[in-house]
Amino acid sequence: MNTTSLSLAKNSATTPRHDWTRDEAQALYDLPFADLMFQAQSVHRANFDPNHVETASLLSIKTGGCPEDCGYCSQSAHYKTDVKATKLMDQKAVVSTAQRAKESGASRFCMAAAWRNPKDKDLDQVCEMVSAVKALGLETCATLGMLTEDQATRLRDAGLDFYNHNVDTSPEFYGNIITTRTMQDRIETLAHARKSGLKVCCGGIVGMGEQVEDRLGMLMLLANLAEHPESVPINLWNEVKGVPVNGTADQPDPIALVRMIAVARIMMPKSVVRLSAGRQYMTDEMQALCFLAGANSIFIGDVLLTTKNPQTDKDADLLGRLGIASKLDDARRNERELRVKAL
Repeated sequence: MNTTSLSLAKNSATTPRHDWTRDEAQALYDLPFADLMFQAQSVHRANFDPNHVETASLLSIKTGGCPEDCGYCSQSAHYKTDVKATKLMDQKAVVSTAQRAKESGASRFCMAAAWRNPKDKDLDQVCEMVSAVKALGLETCATLGMLTEDQATRLRDAGLDFYNHNVDTSPEFYGNIITTRTMQDRIETLAHARKSGLKVCCGGIVGMGEQVEDRLGMLMLLANLAEHPESVPINLWNEVKGVPVNGTADQPDPIALVRMIAVARIMMPKSVVRLSAGRQYMTDEMQALCFLAGANSIFIGDVLLTTKNPQTDKDADLLGRLGIASKLDDARRNERELRVKAL
């Protein structure tokens, strides 16, 4: 048993660190599985209710036609995919979708637009959407590409709670995936969001041909920021027709993914770690291990932007069998009450 690794995990539970080294991250990852899970669960229990999962919903408010060349993305204009470019959605349609998401059990509503960066006239409309969704009693999140500090402040003033801007992978592997936007561009947008007072949602994707050291490098980048992201989404690569990442790698070994979740929990003890895209590829047992390792958030709804997601009833059933509480419980209870009243 590596006692140094165990003490690293124990100490980080109460005092978040921002100076993780490569050797420390690797040492945690290499712990015997039972020891790693024990440490991750201990850190998790020190900071969160271990039997509660946050539920969020994601909507593409402007799809396709993006000028970036992200090699995994179905919405990039550089590749021939099945996704057709659309205009920015009407506000009423967005608010209606948000209301249905709330009724289905979502506590946070995320709005995504396939832009390199929003134009001011588009941002005006998004700010109106944010205010209207916030009025429903939902937490609000947006991902719109790169932001200036002024744009971030405008979104905050409109009622935005979180800004999502993923780093996607490690600094070392980044150039294999994207060439039209640098890692520094991403870091600067995160800084603008943070300086404006927004909470930060930032994670990445696994299964794009990267190695374990790249996954750990991504976690180190996030954990060594001056402030840890409040939300850390971990996406499992979804195969998308027509993009360069296709065929570059197999899906990560399930145990390897669980190890990554556990290391993320230990290195960022107070961050919400979200199982994001790719859950349709995960067995119930794999998701259960991820929750045990410290994941405590999921996206609900049948679609995430342009890819599939487990059905809400299936999620509710799994969380119910695990004894994990969520807003899905309230949604099911309200649905039952409405059925009784209708009799």
